Amino acid sequence: MARVFVYGTLKKGQPNYKHMINTTKGLAKFQGRGRTAEKYPLVIAGKYNIPYMLNIPGTGHHVAGEIYSVDDQMLQFLDEFEGCPDMYQRTLMRIEVVEWEGKSGAGETQAAAEGVVECFVYSTTTYPPEWVGLPYYDSYDSSGQHGLSYVLRESR
Repeated sequence: MARVFVYGTLKKGQPNYKHMINTTKGLAKFQGRGRTAEKYPLVIAGKYNIPYMLNIPGTGHHVAGEIYSVDDQMLQFLDEFEGCPDMYQRTLMRIEVVEWEGKSGAGETQAAAEGVVECFVYSTTTYPPEWVGLPYYDSYDSSGQHGLSYVLRESR
């Protein structure tokens, strides 16, 4: 099992959460909520209002999201879904645990108790330079006050 941190449309209550609970795509077990240990710019960009975490450590906010344990099948699905490695790149990042529900081995429980876990995160280094000038968010909600509702793939 791998640990993945999601901050955008794959979170509970967001437009693509259905994929996280679709067991035909693999297994994803909710472990808890967290935020990036370092600051990153989270922007909403493009004509489909897609959330992107730009891989510019030290800029932006501590981005909030959810921590999941996923099997190899789900990780492969997420790579394809996220357009990895072209649109997003999957990298390890340190995530501060805000709330932990995970029940796993002693090492994982210990790491969570210490407040920081390593997770795969889909962020991007491949983006138009003007995205750096977009508003930065600390948390994503497709129906947020920004008024930039995500456009589902089936509606594009």
